[in-house]
Amino acid sequence: MSGWRRLERGPVVPQVEALLREQVGSGAWAPGQKVPSEAALAGELGVGRSSVREAIRLLSHDGLLEVRHGSGTFVAASAASGSPALSVAMGQLLRRARLLEVYEVRRSLEVEAARLAAQRAGVDDLSGLRVQLAERAARAHDPASFVASDLDFHEAIVALSGNSLLVELFAFARPVIESALVARIAHDGPLPDVDQAHDDLVAALERHDEAAAVAATVANLEQTMQRLRAEDVESDR
Repeated sequence: MSGWRRLERGPVVPQVEALLREQVGSGAWAPGQKVPSEAALAGELGVGRSSVREAIRLLSHDGLLEVRHGSGTFVAASAASGSPALSVAMGQLLRRARLLEVYEVRRSLEVEAARLAAQRAGVDDLSGLRVQLAERAARAHDPASFVASDLDFHEAIVALSGNSLLVELFAFARPVIESALVARIAHDGPLPDVDQAHDDLVAALERHDEAAAVAATVANLEQTMQRLRAEDVESDR
């Protein structure tokens, strides 16, 4: 760990984030400079790669680092100003939250949206969902396009809830979810296969079956959440 301040006992990710932030703020890493790889940083700091990855995600959402898939991570050109990409307090909380925390909020929001959509959506309202599922499947080999298509589908269901606040909350959280998922696919490969849960959700909405719509929504998100929980346990060891 030569050249790095020693980590203290306690949560690892906030300490790694602070160290990387110091590198940018002090000018040790200049705007436009490519930073060491996750593996190199993990080795130098004596932490797991998942902790480094999460710290980089936080700094990228703050506008200090820029992850270029296939090229590496670079200090953002605007990093010298230290200005976050979003100034709204809730946006800062979302950016700094662990992906698991974001998914916990997402599940709460989408479960209620699915329940309301099963109550309120009419036949004409639901007609486009299966088209969206087909588009989602067709984009499976392009991570950014696939994630965007997947979130379009979920955003449509939130809209079918008829609750304007749920719609606004999803729209606000979407950029955080989208960038995190694209980065995750780039690093770790495809997300869990939840095609059946998506089909089950549309079928439940068509039947106006609230319980089944809730169950399908939970099934869709829970596989990813289980992986995130396991990674949290591993990174704390």
